[in-house]
Amino acid sequence: MEKGLYDALQVRFVKLHFTVSFLQDSCLPEDKVSAIRGGMGEMLLRMNCVRDRQCESCDFRLECIVQKTMYSKFEKTPEFVTTGGSVGYVLECEDKREHFGRGETLDFYLILFGKTIIYFNQFVQAFQAMGMQSGIGKNHARFQIIGIRNTEGQPILERNALNMKKYIVHVLYDYLLFRKMWRETNDSRSRMVFETPLTLKYRNEFLQEFQLNVIVNAVVRRIYMLDCFEGIESDIYDKYKMEETIVPEFLGQEHNLVSVCRYSTRKNGKMILKGIEGYALLPELPEDIWQILMVGELIHIGKNTSFGFGRYSIQ
Repeated sequence: MEKGLYDALQVRFVKLHFTVSFLQDSCLPEDKVSAIRGGMGEMLLRMNCVRDRQCESCDFRLECIVQKTMYSKFEKTPEFVTTGGSVGYVLECEDKREHFGRGETLDFYLILFGKTIIYFNQFVQAFQAMGMQSGIGKNHARFQIIGIRNTEGQPILERNALNMKKYIVHVLYDYLLFRKMWRETNDSRSRMVFETPLTLKYRNEFLQEFQLNVIVNAVVRRIYMLDCFEGIESDIYDKYKMEETIVPEFLGQEHNLVSVCRYSTRKNGKMILKGIEGYALLPELPEDIWQILMVGELIHIGKNTSFGFGRYSIQ
């Protein structure tokens, strides 16, 4: 691996596997990430806000736990970033079931990046409070956390206490090494499957079908954003600019447009998030492009990543 790519992949991360058990028969939305994220944000505000949620005018804004967890700032803001969203965390939950009986379980994942990693306890407390107070979704499905596991499957939650010795911090390069080991034992013919909607803009238009060069560029941008979030000096964005990186097209694909409806507490209304799902067949690629794409599996790409969008797997 070239040193430039190795340096760019020193971004720290923790991936946590949560299992919750419902305390009553429950009806949940098909898309649960939005509900989990909304409940998490609400609980963080309830537990920490001292200024009636007037964030823009708050004199504690720089010290605020909610700002440091939900909207953590870049150490160096990339020139192409114009919105205030955070790259500090990603939620994943792809269980589409809508009906759960009492005692049935639901699994979801929380990925923390960089300095957000140290606020693990704040996230856990928010999930615990959500389970006991507001629940998930419009029917307020109440739950309790029965398990938290690290990337090795080891329990971090033991007898209702957190064992921080099992709270293991990795870097993106560690994930790449793991994926390369897996890939070397499998057939080289692969396909990229988008498990959640992809929302990407190219030349001011949202993609209506998968384009490999645009996807590679999106992964590079995301890695660079995480580098800037961490304060890592990186030339990955300059090196792999779309106009300068020649990437062959997908060999074939199947895709469909999808819409996800979510309710925004901040905006007090419904929002429609759109994207494309499906799969595409990968051509032969240079090794460095393979490596970039494998890292992209973990970090999500495109818009609305904090709602779980933009997750793919190479199968």
